[in-house]
Amino acid sequence: MTDPVFFADGSELNGASAGEEFVLAGAEARHAVTVRRLRAGETLDLVDGAGKRAACEFVSGEKDTMTVRVVSVTQEPAPATEFVLVQALAKGDRDLQAAESATELGVDRVIPWQADRSIVRLKPERAAKTLAKWQSTMAAAAKQSRRARWPELGEHVNSSGLASLMQQESGTLWFVLHESSAVSWDGLESQELSGAESIGVIVGPEGGISDQELNRFVAAGARPLKLGHEVMRASTAGPAALAALCALTGRWA
Repeated sequence: MTDPVFFADGSELNGASAGEEFVLAGAEARHAVTVRRLRAGETLDLVDGAGKRAACEFVSGEKDTMTVRVVSVTQEPAPATEFVLVQALAKGDRDLQAAESATELGVDRVIPWQADRSIVRLKPERAAKTLAKWQSTMAAAAKQSRRARWPELGEHVNSSGLASLMQQESGTLWFVLHESSAVSWDGLESQELSGAESIGVIVGPEGGISDQELNRFVAAGARPLKLGHEVMRASTAGPAALAALCALTGRWA
């Protein structure tokens, strides 16, 4: 079984080196000591979310402080191709489920999208609280999946803002998942995908993407794409597409 992962701020972890002891305080240490109940000699990883991983041995802990001995420190490189998930807000926390699963599958950036047909509306007075919940969910998923490099949570956008973002990031291959598209995964060339610096997948809400939105996104450079014969829920489509991309681009090689 792989070692549990705990977050350590990059400014602190930068000073860690093999053979030295490192003290971590706060919520992460409390979780290790009181929830995981780590004991002397057990192994764990400390990560900074930006690719740095310190393999450690637990020395001691009390309440919200733990001391570990650093065994090795490595810097994991960023993937050759960035994966971006644009996830429409959806009811029943299905949008959160999508962000969580996408994190476990290696997504590099998640952008919450207020689609025209989103039942959930991101009100200004609640936006900060809602996005904090997304951030917390993604952080927990990153630790669960033992990631050293954590995904970025982008600013939430409406459909106009998303079209503008696509135009600004014209080097990204943008795909709009749409059940009526004539192009399926079979029509994609793995060479084109693996050679891309960034690939973005856009997933609509329960009510689907409106014709106006689809036309706007196509005009901004996106390509409609049919994921499969079945119509998936908002929580499933994005992670399913990311899994397919992991296979097609060689991430799972």
